[in-house]
Amino acid sequence: MRPCVSDGPNRGWLIEVTAQNAADLPGLPLPVDLANTVERFSRYLTAERGYSAHTSRAYVSDVTDLLRYAVRHGAQGLDDVQLPMLRGWLGTQAGRGMARSTLARRGASARAFLGWATRLSLAVTDPSVRLASPKVPSSLPTVLSVDAASRLLDAARQAALATPPVELVETTPTPHPSPEHPKNLRAWAAAELLYGAGIRVGELVALDIGSIDLVERLVRVMGKGGKERVVPFGLPAVQAVDAWLEQGRPTLVKEASGQALFIGDRGGRWGQRQVRDAIHRLAATAGVSDVAPHALRHSAATHLLAGGSDLRSVQEVLGHTSLATTQRYTHVDSERLRAIYTQAHPRA
Repeated sequence: MRPCVSDGPNRGWLIEVTAQNAADLPGLPLPVDLANTVERFSRYLTAERGYSAHTSRAYVSDVTDLLRYAVRHGAQGLDDVQLPMLRGWLGTQAGRGMARSTLARRGASARAFLGWATRLSLAVTDPSVRLASPKVPSSLPTVLSVDAASRLLDAARQAALATPPVELVETTPTPHPSPEHPKNLRAWAAAELLYGAGIRVGELVALDIGSIDLVERLVRVMGKGGKERVVPFGLPAVQAVDAWLEQGRPTLVKEASGQALFIGDRGGRWGQRQVRDAIHRLAATAGVSDVAPHALRHSAATHLLAGGSDLRSVQEVLGHTSLATTQRYTHVDSERLRAIYTQAHPRA
């Protein structure tokens, strides 16, 4: 070992990497200068690019893995990370059976990092401009039919209204708050907003009480890249959110709840995983295909286009930067029509 300045259990030391021990060090600590560069890149992603915490973590994890690979193969700094090393990094992961989508994301992370480092003169050249990532087959998003979406939302409404707000305990006639009542109201309100406004799950859980206007039927959403948009929603969502605010949220609210619109069972802001669990349960109750919450957003977009909305309007509702992203939903509807035609037309 040789001395260096670093934190952690190996503080003061940097492991000398040799061909013999490189394969045994998958979690090798980065040299201090590279670790500091990754930290700067992380701040750039969140502060300047406005990436979400989830996206930033994914990019930083990919870049850290790349640099660990580079150090294990003799790199002393960013200028030693050249195209053959980048290809070797991706090739090693492909050989381990990593999904093409993950390989494509890792390639994108490497290009973003090395491009940024070159612009800041932290590296002389950017070898990633010649790095080819595997193409990911385009897949159409999962979409519920109008009937299936209606059945899921009806199931959410029925569960919320059928659950009494209080229950009697056998040992005492004194009524107690029903633990299922606020949960069912919360699931109903969440499902109606996901479908009615076409918002993302992350946008849903980030909403505050002041973000939503039940009179004007508008919700103010902070989307990807810190871009704000205002989205309309319908009367069913108004009824569901109003019921949650009047009867559900007050039974769960705690000091830590703050102004969060949706709060969890312990009073903190509701999490994305809990939203997914709730939607999975609703799909099972309604007897429709098991779907993730994002499928409600996909369904909303597809149903808007099928109902006559133009692409630009749907793009604004969804908060897509590129119109090409919104155009995916025209293909979804085309595929549905093709399937109906093939099944029903005598000369299909």
